[in-house]
Amino acid sequence: MTYRAPVEDILFAMRHAAGLEQGIASGLYADLADGTAEAVLEEAAKFAESRIAPLNRGGDKETSRLVDGSVITPKGFREAYTDWAAGGWAGVAAAPAHGGQGLPILLNIGCTELWNAANLAFALNPLLTMGAVEALTAHGSEHLQKTYLEKMISGEWTGTMNLTEPQAGSDLALLTSRAERNGDGTYRIFGQKIFITYGDHDLTGNIVHLVLARLPDAPPGTRGISLFVVPKFIPKADGTPGERNDVRCHALEHKLGIHASPTATMIYGDRGGALGWLVGEENKGLACMFTMMNNARLAVGVQGVAVADRACQQALAYAQDRKQGKAMGAAATSPIVEHPDVKRMLIEMRSKTAAARAICLVTAAALDRHHRLEGAEARAAHEEASLLTPVAKAFSTDIGVEVASLGVQIHGGMGFVEETGAAQHYRDARILPIYEGTNGIQAIDLVTRKLPLSEGRTVKAVLGRYARTVAAARAINHPAFARIGLRLGEGLAALDRATDFMLASLGSKPNDALAGATPYLRLFGLVAGGAYLADQALAAHAGLVAGETDPRHQTRIADARFFAENLVTAASGLETTILEGADSVNIAWAAE
Repeated sequence: MTYRAPVEDILFAMRHAAGLEQGIASGLYADLADGTAEAVLEEAAKFAESRIAPLNRGGDKETSRLVDGSVITPKGFREAYTDWAAGGWAGVAAAPAHGGQGLPILLNIGCTELWNAANLAFALNPLLTMGAVEALTAHGSEHLQKTYLEKMISGEWTGTMNLTEPQAGSDLALLTSRAERNGDGTYRIFGQKIFITYGDHDLTGNIVHLVLARLPDAPPGTRGISLFVVPKFIPKADGTPGERNDVRCHALEHKLGIHASPTATMIYGDRGGALGWLVGEENKGLACMFTMMNNARLAVGVQGVAVADRACQQALAYAQDRKQGKAMGAAATSPIVEHPDVKRMLIEMRSKTAAARAICLVTAAALDRHHRLEGAEARAAHEEASLLTPVAKAFSTDIGVEVASLGVQIHGGMGFVEETGAAQHYRDARILPIYEGTNGIQAIDLVTRKLPLSEGRTVKAVLGRYARTVAAARAINHPAFARIGLRLGEGLAALDRATDFMLASLGSKPNDALAGATPYLRLFGLVAGGAYLADQALAAHAGLVAGETDPRHQTRIADARFFAENLVTAASGLETTILEGADSVNIAWAAE
């Protein structure tokens, strides 16, 4: 089916969950005043709908292929990428000093959703490049920035992230790729990397690999990892691609989904060593790489939102067209959208997507405050973004899989075959909870590193915001808001108690905290998503009271109510699991 970019829904979440209007009024988002955000998203939507989305099904069927040592992307990808880069989309949020537009991360995240909803496999390439740009901007030397940033920000060259090896997945302490000093400030890189997204392709004239490796005298574990820039072609003095570096794509993975995206096994150093340049300091490469990974984690969360929205659109269109059975009171066979259980699945898909979108946009807004404010405000914003990033990544990608699965269910048998395309959304979504740090690792990060920020004051401040939303909902004399306030308040109380338990357990019973980390993150995501949906429902109600006729206002109130009454109600069970379920994990495995 034809993709329609949800520009109005994104803008509404920006305004009423992520604080766009307040940011414009305060000057934080002065560059988005006078309709700039609307205009940029509308143009992004046009490109996503007309140029990228039509390549989605064909790319899935054709796949990327390794031919005579070079990767060939599916038909139309190169032309679409060239035009996408020419439109300046690679540099929306990048630094103006290197050719970027310097616009807010919030706006770029909105665009990122559109690219990924239109064609997830296509959008993976710019997603990784933007992360590489972040890493080089923060940690690259003047030479590296001058050589690479302008070309990457323009989209002329792309970037990759090389962490994983056959024996080293999430545990980077096991990396064995090695680097040797040349004595002139450059290095020779040797080793094998796997699962490298767009490790080779035919879209651009050069590929800039960011590679983790060890020096001979490096300390063991993660303290001995360095980060290097290793280009496919070594730039000449004039900046153009020169000699081919000693790096090659050995094979492409045959994957469950994202078939059009080439996932490469990369070999470094077959012919004497790949030439590389150090990023940051020796043995401190992991900190540099995490700059890239944190950027990518939020973007992957947005991928979950994107594929969920695409699955929502397709499921609704199918349910409106497909006729089966008679709805209660109907005289003839009815479209399945009229059956209550199908309605339930559709609103679950829609409300989960909207909740995940809001979490990601709020996280982006916190990052903007960190970069654009100073002093205590900037530090507080940084901690809020740090707290929310694992939730944005894990909760949103879980939602992507769940929503895509419901889309298959609504299609029935036609969802299980490839003809309708519903199966592709499910296949594509399944990688999202795995890469850029599995969702279990995100949960551990949330509990062990992010909850203790500022001795727990950061998480309590965020929960305080949710409490104000609950109070505002309870203050509205309206049945829907009474139910929202009641159920969301119960969920928030459960999250508050679970948070206290986690903070107390970290010191005394860390395995109890680790055993409950994943249900805790789910609980956090449900309450956060419910609160941000309630914020939007309150704004929609105010609009209706003021005489606005936007039909989406009633939908936003309905979504917030459904989410609170049907999904946030899981909070009490999750709390019980967190507080009481650790022994069923830890003791059971000890007995084994």
